[in-house]
Amino acid sequence: MPDISSLFVTRLYRAQLSELGAAPDPEELEASCYSIAEDDEAGQEWCEANGYPGYTSYASLTDLPWRFPIFKDLVDLLDKHVAAFAEDLEFDLDGKPLTLEDIWINILPEGGMHASHIHPHSVISGTTYVSMPDGASALKLEDPRSGRMMAAPARRKDARGDQRMFHYARPQVSDVLLWESWLRHEVPMNMAEDERISVSFNYSWGEPLTRT
Repeated sequence: MPDISSLFVTRLYRAQLSELGAAPDPEELEASCYSIAEDDEAGQEWCEANGYPGYTSYASLTDLPWRFPIFKDLVDLLDKHVAAFAEDLEFDLDGKPLTLEDIWINILPEGGMHASHIHPHSVISGTTYVSMPDGASALKLEDPRSGRMMAAPARRKDARGDQRMFHYARPQVSDVLLWESWLRHEVPMNMAEDERISVSFNYSWGEPLTRT
């Protein structure tokens, strides 16, 4: 029998926030997201100027844990999940911590999407889900080998999960998903009538970087 093994595996962390501590109330977190979005005129203007559907605080606010205590509680919990993922990845952190670099709100209306992208300069990225109505889009993750497959034939539709070109993670409210920041991902079009709300974040190694 041939010896066939899997090499260079890409890891995806998935858990409920409450698995490592008391989780924020989803309804309170949703209300906080809407309150911040309503008051964030700079964020609204950026979304309009850049054709971003719905709302994101990514380009306008860098102090969510300071503005609302519920985000401070959320970050304290995310720190634990990120530490657990870093342990699974067997990172040698050399005594330097993985530190929250930035955290932002995403409110995606019906028909909204977020194109394929990566998160440069970060180590671990992730999202926790605040509102996921029926029909809300999954997170689409791309096989990092896709640009190197050249003349390879397409995979069968019933291919094993680890052999597919894309993986669709369908989260539930209060799920947290973590991945290494170089992994390309996107949010396909939201087909739900209601808004899809999430909070995304990046962690860097050592002191957090200043985004300009």
